[in-house]
Amino acid sequence: MPTTNTIEKDTKFARCLECNKVNTFAAFHWLSLAFKDMARAPMLSLIYGLIFTLIPVAIVYSVVLTDSHLAILPATVAFALIGPVFAVGLYDVAWELEKGHKPTLSHSLKSMFRNPVGEWGFAVLLMVIMVIWMRLAAIVHALYPSHANPTFEELSAFLTIGSIIGGILLVSVFSISAFTPQIMMERRVDIMTAVVSSIHAVKENFAAMLVWSICIFVLVALGFAAGAAGFIIIMPLLSYASWHGYIAVIKTKKERGYE
Repeated sequence: MPTTNTIEKDTKFARCLECNKVNTFAAFHWLSLAFKDMARAPMLSLIYGLIFTLIPVAIVYSVVLTDSHLAILPATVAFALIGPVFAVGLYDVAWELEKGHKPTLSHSLKSMFRNPVGEWGFAVLLMVIMVIWMRLAAIVHALYPSHANPTFEELSAFLTIGSIIGGILLVSVFSISAFTPQIMMERRVDIMTAVVSSIHAVKENFAAMLVWSICIFVLVALGFAAGAAGFIIIMPLLSYASWHGYIAVIKTKKERGYE
């Protein structure tokens, strides 16, 4: 019986890539590298930052224009589909800088099609999770007392169930999305390999990823506080930092020394 060679092993479906253990506060180093990337590619960062800013603005505008909350669901689903794809463009910019190349808009746009099945499959996965989240939120909202000024005891079921469901979905989405798009873009692996590897890496680096998730929350909150314009800076910064997190956490055959 023939032995399995390296190529067959590397193309195995739904395998788990090995990961490194990183420092608890590694996220701050990733962010410092992200600032350097923005300084080295300011125009591309601005272009993608504007794209990410205009999408949520369009969602809010559609709600105001239609004067109906029913527009939120299709608009948010559209963002869930488009957002991860454009994030790949920013990963490509960071990757080109890592290799010592001059990043270009055309090259970053082409990167969105390096692994189209996996990348669009991941976008659809996020969309499905978001739709399920919204439906569950609507069901949980039915537990909210119908009368005015409810007591804490009357709110307990609503708060408890809502917190548990929201927490489970939040952790799930973060674990799935932490490294999945980066893995699929660079390695061109199947979506299951990328998802399994991302979840495994988050589990093995729980403390560091907890700090990273807090950084994301704080920066996104600052983006909202600064109005839509805040995301022009926040989104490229988070995307670049996510790429450096991927480099630090997911093992590669060759050591990567980009600093």
